[in-house]
Amino acid sequence: MNFDFYYMCVFCQIIKKQINSEIVYEDEKMMVIKDINPKAPVHLLLFPKRHIESLVTLRLKDRLLIEGLIWKAKSLAEEQGFASNGYKLVLNCGQGAGQVVPHLHLHLLSGADFSKWPV
Repeated sequence: MNFDFYYMCVFCQIIKKQINSEIVYEDEKMMVIKDINPKAPVHLLLFPKRHIESLVTLRLKDRLLIEGLIWKAKSLAEEQGFASNGYKLVLNCGQGAGQVVPHLHLHLLSGADFSKWPV
């Protein structure tokens, strides 16, 4: 029995294609998927392929990885045509801030009334 599968975080399982997900973008360093429980009409999750638990455990050497996630969010908003209408990037750090999956990830949300955040 492969115990790594049972103890691996859900994003790591998605990266290894052990769990199906609607992939929007993928390269050697990151993946972007549609959230299965969207909080807005557009709700994408961007995360590094290397397991980093949260922003709290991020190291200086990872700064280009985070920069890449933010730039990818910007380009997806432009490519998918919602950049001009506005969007929100959310990065929860730890359970107390609402981080459910212990793998660093950005939420890219658009198409909702964010004046009443949280959605």
